[in-house]
Amino acid sequence: MTPSLDALGLLKQVFGYPAFRGRQRDIIDAVSAGHSALVLMPTGGGKSLCYQIPALLRPGLAVVVSPLIALMRDQVQALREYGVAAAELNASLSTEAQQQVWQAARAGQLKLLYMAPERLLQPSTLSALARCQLNLFAIDEAHCVSQWGHDFRPEYLKLGQLAERFPEVPRVALTATADARTREEIRAQLLGEAAQVFIDSFDRPNLRYRIGLKQNGKQQLLAFLNREHRGHAGIVYCASRRKTEDVAAWLNNQGLTALPYHAGLSAEQRQTHQDRFIAEDGLIICATIAFGMGIDKPDVRFVAHLDLPRSIEAYYQETGRAGRDGLPADAWMVYGMADIIQLRSQLQRSEASTEHRIQEQLRLTALLAFCEHAQCRRPVLLNYFGEAHAGGCGQCDNCQSPPALWDATEPARMALSAVYRSGQRYGSGHLIDVLMGRRSETVRSRCHDDLSVFGIGSELDSGTWRSVLRQLLAHGHLAPTEQGGLQLTELCRPLLRGEQTLMLRRDAVPSRRDQPERVQRDDESPAWQALRVWRQQTAREHGVPPYVIFHDATLAAIIARWPETLDDLATVSGVGQAKLSRYGPSVLSVLKGVNP
Repeated sequence: MTPSLDALGLLKQVFGYPAFRGRQRDIIDAVSAGHSALVLMPTGGGKSLCYQIPALLRPGLAVVVSPLIALMRDQVQALREYGVAAAELNASLSTEAQQQVWQAARAGQLKLLYMAPERLLQPSTLSALARCQLNLFAIDEAHCVSQWGHDFRPEYLKLGQLAERFPEVPRVALTATADARTREEIRAQLLGEAAQVFIDSFDRPNLRYRIGLKQNGKQQLLAFLNREHRGHAGIVYCASRRKTEDVAAWLNNQGLTALPYHAGLSAEQRQTHQDRFIAEDGLIICATIAFGMGIDKPDVRFVAHLDLPRSIEAYYQETGRAGRDGLPADAWMVYGMADIIQLRSQLQRSEASTEHRIQEQLRLTALLAFCEHAQCRRPVLLNYFGEAHAGGCGQCDNCQSPPALWDATEPARMALSAVYRSGQRYGSGHLIDVLMGRRSETVRSRCHDDLSVFGIGSELDSGTWRSVLRQLLAHGHLAPTEQGGLQLTELCRPLLRGEQTLMLRRDAVPSRRDQPERVQRDDESPAWQALRVWRQQTAREHGVPPYVIFHDATLAAIIARWPETLDDLATVSGVGQAKLSRYGPSVLSVLKGVNP
């Protein structure tokens, strides 16, 4: 490492990027000057550089707190490929290997040392660090400190003692998702009042947000994959362990390669499946939320949700695992009334404090409003994090196919009256029978064909009534009972009294595009295929994931530039000096073997 290089010089020579993005330069300048900072930056926005470059600029060792071994390993492998002296400390290392890491740290041979909060806070670790020259503590995935967050990890709360033990060492806390409450908790617990706060744009322009009504989730998913992502790496999130295994097995039967991931698998199985996902091209992981925190695979081309997440924070964090390389990627989700009832019922049954349950209800309500929104999705999503957006992104489903709205005031009042008249205990199927005047066995046995609301909605079909009830539930006019029925809430009173009108989305009719036919794509040139094969072989030889060699975005830039010399290749974004020396001749050789 050349000590005379400044921040921009390091960015260009070591990491191979021509310029900083967003607020990277401001953050790096502040941290390099010894200031503590809270950094909120979207996934794929370059958070790592905000502590890696200060670590290289300042004399001594930077300690990086990371929640998962897989993330530490990815970061360390990537840094070593860039020629940076980095190491990790975790239980997967032998005693001898750990001793070698400490020897290198004390000798000043390391610039970055990664470890989990549990390891960092051990008395022996703190004592060992006291004998090293420290230049920075970087706390990644800092939202884990918040009890209101979706990845709460109580060990993060104890990291505040670093300020007492090492008062002269600056601290930087980084996360991709944190609302105002979570930000304040991170600052109070980890950084102190003097910390500077840097909030970059939360917008991910390369992500295409699509949300639809769940009809046959697996078939809808297959149609989406066949149409746009056959052979691409992606994540499918499911609500239960059993469902992840079911969906993975079904996708394999459809000719795709998929693996399940959930907390019920053995640690060895989880590690094997995660390692395969990171190392292989085109593999799909079907997972619960146990998978994903800190996953640094840049070429995930889609994240699909077959069930609703719990909040916008969770949705943003999970979808943010797609398109980290800046190339186009999809955030695709289908949901239905059953998802809403399940999540609202879980919150009602929760043993958490009243305050916590209220906050979680508000977060779920915000997510449902986002799902049912009829205009550009970005203003709603970004406004949740305090950022304005003019709308009209042209990338989301609502921009590309604006949904129709209809005045559902009278049907909504009919539905609410049916809920009330029938005793506020029945589910949507029974209520639709009552509204449409269908004398089912349950309707007859409960004498609900004698109710004044029986048959008042016969002019609408059952699909429309399901849509009305789902949206009333989503907007908070209805709530689930403990037994899974529907009951009125206080929010419905103005509507029932005639003081409000209600415009609802008209659900789209399924089209042929929703059928799982195979669509052939011609989006890979011979050069792209040749470079990917070379990258895969090289990655195996080096024992690292393919994207550690070069990101997809770098391969695309190489093809666009079509360099003929090493000097030409050095101008491609993502090709630093170490990688140029190590891989440059091979890349040029591959390109010579194919036609431009």
